[in-house]
Amino acid sequence: MKDMVKKIIIFSMVGLLQIGMMASLAEASPKYEKHQRYEHRRNNHDSHMWERENNRRIHAENARHEHEMRRRPFESKKNWHKRQQREIERHKQAIREIMQHRYHR
Repeated sequence: MKDMVKKIIIFSMVGLLQIGMMASLAEASPKYEKHQRYEHRRNNHDSHMWERENNRRIHAENARHEHEMRRRPFESKKNWHKRQQREIERHKQAIREIMQHRYHR
């Protein structure tokens, strides 16, 4: 009877030891790191998408600004300069808003 109890205790302890070792191996497995790595790539991808969108908006604003700064046919120099001044202020404000949106998303 004593031998039977000793064997049960020994096998139980060996079983618990194996379970403990498997739990620590499972915790240290790279499976979780891959998930985090993919999550990081996804966040990085989202960041690149925001960056591309902001660059596209800046490019579009610069193209619009360049077009508006040209003198129109039959426009007097005085009116052209007034319009240029308004356009410069409008352009500065638009770029400020794009840059502010870039850092406050």
